[in-house]
Amino acid sequence: MTATDRAVELVHAAARAASDKLATDLLAFDVSEQLAITDAFLLASASNERQVKAVVDEVEDKLREIGAKPVRREGERDGRWVLIDYGDVVVHVQHEEERRFYALERLWRDCPTIGLPADVTGPPSAPSAPASDA
Repeated sequence: MTATDRAVELVHAAARAASDKLATDLLAFDVSEQLAITDAFLLASASNERQVKAVVDEVEDKLREIGAKPVRREGERDGRWVLIDYGDVVVHVQHEEERRFYALERLWRDCPTIGLPADVTGPPSAPSAPASDA
């Protein structure tokens, strides 16, 4: 069994929303073979508590626009690691320190990753080449 098309759609929308609020280290796993309760995890990092909240708010807004409502949300008060459960997808927005400490990507490394859209994972823009004197 693999993640459903709806789960992948939600992962892509959540990743775009997180990226819009400058979340980093976005990574998605298909956990459908390992867990019966969800199909996918999306991991995102933020540099401070305010940014964690901004990422969470944007993810919820964008997913609401496509008809997804969270089943539950945990950790919002502390702003260090917020988990948003959409049933098919669980979004983890973590402060960078929590991300390094808990290292969820190591825990789920045996699960297949879900490719994220190029506008989320694309390479950083290359510095412009210096002008030549020719």
